[in-house]
Amino acid sequence: IITAVLLLAVLLPALFWPTPQPFAAVVLVLLAAGAWEWGRLNGLSFAPAIGCAAACLALCGLSWQAGLVDRPSAPLWMAAGVAWVLGGALVLRRGVAGWPSVPRWLRLAGGIAALWLAWLAVAQARVFGINFLLSAFVLVWVADVAAYFAGRAFGQRIARVRLAPAISPGKSWEGVWGGMLAVLAVGAAWIQADRAGWTGGGSLFTRLADHGLPVLIAGLLFLAAMSVVGDLVESLVKRSAGMKDSSGLLPGHGGVLDRVDALLPALPLAMMLSTL
Repeated sequence: IITAVLLLAVLLPALFWPTPQPFAAVVLVLLAAGAWEWGRLNGLSFAPAIGCAAACLALCGLSWQAGLVDRPSAPLWMAAGVAWVLGGALVLRRGVAGWPSVPRWLRLAGGIAALWLAWLAVAQARVFGINFLLSAFVLVWVADVAAYFAGRAFGQRIARVRLAPAISPGKSWEGVWGGMLAVLAVGAAWIQADRAGWTGGGSLFTRLADHGLPVLIAGLLFLAAMSVVGDLVESLVKRSAGMKDSSGLLPGHGGVLDRVDALLPALPLAMMLSTL
């Protein structure tokens, strides 16, 4: 609770600041810490892992300086989407045993690229508006929380097999389905709030709904599913490294990657759907 309060004391003022820069800067620091954790999870000692953090900072800083934050790019987000869908499927299919066989340089580069894309997605989403960014965050959080409770209540009562027992034994298909249903319900409520003028408008849910009900449903289910992929990929890497948490940077919560794993694919893919 103390850790959460301290984080919120920094994140909330930055989020609601009149300009997007403070929130982008805070998130950049957090994701640089995540890059350090990624290096450690992939066998680097302390000092080389600092190099991963520096590489993430440099990549994000150069993108910021080049003005990419203010110029959403549909081709970039499409490439990010393809990489996450195909790469995530391949990593999960190979399983825990297959992760060490991937060249270390490729694992490190892939993780840094994923963190860079997540930061760029956050920065661009904040430029779109606070309501858009919050709606993307809430989509992932609702999918995660509802999956937990649905899994506890109905796990293995419908499907007779676990979702990914070798990677994360506690996750069930019932949890995934419950998370998806909750996302659809929250999306419907948020759209009504947007249209009633209770929010600033322009949420991710409303942007998808503007293209019709099939696009809305397909988009929300896709994002919810990919948030599960992000969670499973991080669990796979931790299990391969023999670690329960990505680090101890956030007491009571584990590491930064433990908090943002589901957001890493969902945020770039939300930008992809919003810019196509």
